[in-house]
Amino acid sequence: MPAFILTACAGKEEGENVPDFVLTYAENQAEDYPTTQGALKFAQLVKERTDGKVEIQVNADGVLGDEKSVIEQLQFGGVDFARVSLSPLAEFVPKLNVLQLPYLYTGADHMWEVLEGDIGDDFLNSFEGSCLVALSWYDAGSRNFYSSLQPIERLEDMEGMDVRVQESELMMDTIRALGGNPVPMAYGEVYSALQTGTIQVAENNWPSYESTHHYEVAKYYTIDEHTRVPELQLASQSTWEKLPEEYREIIRSCATESARYERSLWKERERVSEEKVREAGCVVTELSQQEKARFQECVMPLYEKYCSDYVDIIDAIVAVGKEKGR
Repeated sequence: MPAFILTACAGKEEGENVPDFVLTYAENQAEDYPTTQGALKFAQLVKERTDGKVEIQVNADGVLGDEKSVIEQLQFGGVDFARVSLSPLAEFVPKLNVLQLPYLYTGADHMWEVLEGDIGDDFLNSFEGSCLVALSWYDAGSRNFYSSLQPIERLEDMEGMDVRVQESELMMDTIRALGGNPVPMAYGEVYSALQTGTIQVAENNWPSYESTHHYEVAKYYTIDEHTRVPELQLASQSTWEKLPEEYREIIRSCATESARYERSLWKERERVSEEKVREAGCVVTELSQQEKARFQECVMPLYEKYCSDYVDIIDAIVAVGKEKGR
């Protein structure tokens, strides 16, 4: 629960600025990761702009629980703020499945054009009834395939491959549509599974591929950008309703500013990770537009299966990409 500290507490020294609110923030990544650094920036800005009256304590490394547990804690006010991935969040706000559809975007610029416009605002305002308040989007890059056996250059190269996936029905169906065999597996088991041949393919973004050393056992990295899923900074609605309007406005503003900061850190982290991987001798392949179109065609039935209620939104997102490509 939020910790409300009375400014009239005994023992307060003259001139000391005691916070009115001491609030918790859950983050499952390490302290040096871009999303955690974004959270720390958020906390710093809030403290500065409320003259120390709102203090947000960032808990990194998943010490407050995994993301699903954190979302549940947010719903009843056990945690005040968090940064979470859309995959577990979509269970509570199904509309978010739209943003996880494979090959939805033409690239990063397309995604941010969507998220920073009316469509993105509509998603941020779609949390009614969830006991959650959406504050800002964080970057998590794009996910790409990597293999221990051979470069993935064509759709046929996916045929029969055992591919590690997150525990997501959408992602498992995506791999099936591309001709592979999905293997749900805990993230920490992927290195040894690639090493022993239990799986031949996995998928993730540049920083994860590099930081987990997966490139040591799967040196063929294919840039296909099958998913480009943003993440969200959230507040607990019960906490939000206890905050004065003045503080809410400051917090929203700081969340937006911290998101811009996190995006710059993410971009740099991607650059450094890619450079390290290439220097290690990994083979990096970028799918041609024609080949990427073949991958996209295979997964199109999933749009109807998972998001048939949101066809208008999908059409609007695609239209933004076409407009941007002119």
